[in-house]
Amino acid sequence: MSAEPLAPSEPARRLDVLIVGLNHAPETTGIAPYTTGLAQMLAQDGHAVHVVTGMPHYPQWRVADDYRGARRARHERDGTVRVTRVPHPVPARPTGASRIGMEAVFALRAAMVRGPRPDVVIAVSPALLGVGAARWIARTWGRGCPVGVIVQDLYGAAVAEAGALGGRGAGAVARLEHSLLAGADGVVAVHDVLRDALLRTGLPTERVTTIRNWTHLDEQPDTDIAAARRELGWPQGEAVVLHAGNIGAKQGLDGVVEAARLADARGLPLRFVLLGDGNQRARLVEAARGVERFTVVDPLPTEAFRTALAAADVLLLHERPEVAEMCAPSKLTSYFAAGRPVLAATNDTSAAAREVRTAGAGPIVAPGDPAALVEGALALVADPAAGARHAASARRYAAGSYGVDAAHARYGAWVRDLADRVTTDHGDLADVLPLTPQEIS
Repeated sequence: MSAEPLAPSEPARRLDVLIVGLNHAPETTGIAPYTTGLAQMLAQDGHAVHVVTGMPHYPQWRVADDYRGARRARHERDGTVRVTRVPHPVPARPTGASRIGMEAVFALRAAMVRGPRPDVVIAVSPALLGVGAARWIARTWGRGCPVGVIVQDLYGAAVAEAGALGGRGAGAVARLEHSLLAGADGVVAVHDVLRDALLRTGLPTERVTTIRNWTHLDEQPDTDIAAARRELGWPQGEAVVLHAGNIGAKQGLDGVVEAARLADARGLPLRFVLLGDGNQRARLVEAARGVERFTVVDPLPTEAFRTALAAADVLLLHERPEVAEMCAPSKLTSYFAAGRPVLAATNDTSAAAREVRTAGAGPIVAPGDPAALVEGALALVADPAAGARHAASARRYAAGSYGVDAAHARYGAWVRDLADRVTTDHGDLADVLPLTPQEIS
């Protein structure tokens, strides 16, 4: 599929589009910006868009203050987009079982939302069980209502790579994921690595396409680096290695703490900074007690976030060694556009490694090796010319591969194509969800 930007075209007809996805604005990281952006794109094309989503909770894993205590669905507007939020539990520690429980409640309540007959139903995975809700909604309207799924992460691979449910549990999740996706009329993978993995499970080639995530941050004007670093409290004379985004288990950020500890021991001019929130943050802060060259920064609003990326010397992508094909980190769309070199501590076969290598964005070091992380950062800092070349290459790649206009055009075409398809049998809710409405009432 060509990567050059394409102008959005007028839809052949106005469609009623229902999107089912757990994450949506005002969440600013992870999947939410893309689900929110998709809805706005389709609304700009003249379609009537209704989003069924959950309560804002990510990456903090607690419900946002304005939404706490909600027991009924809440109805909002985001421009012309209708947004219905259904209540669900949010586990403070999102282990495999507790996260599946949250998603099951979300899916069942999403399946109960009523509205006009949709021409197309789109599910965003994760949450994986939301795909079951989308298929149920389509089934309730009878034949002729197609279902599309956007795969941001491979759920089965995530469970297996994280070791969350044991071998048998991971196998069951993988089989469920395949069953849910096989019942869809079309599937979007946000990276070719994900598409290849989906095809290996036996999904028909003609049903799976790749549409890249886009850079959802506006172009950053020239930044006064010294002023920005003073505002952020970053000492002058230290090279800042910045990890921005979710502070969760998947990222394996204990390695960053240990890299900072090594930098302390060697008296190196490096500072490792985590910018964001997540369920591992408090534990990491405690583990880093007494480590001088380690800093955690609260999530920042969009403009300040862009400034922080530009003010760093190195942007860090860090993943657990087991992570290979579960996802293509969304942070890279922002990293590449920021004009800074990227240091990736990730499995050499991962989607992230392929993306960093293709973009020429920076070096890749072994994950789970704090010493390799320190040496990679020192090498980048010691060669500013190489860092500038990496940054310029990443920016060029982002402009060609992460353009919002290209994504807009391709999603518009995909949705119109779905609306014209003869649909499959989308099954019964009881076939794909482990709970009943009575069990969660």
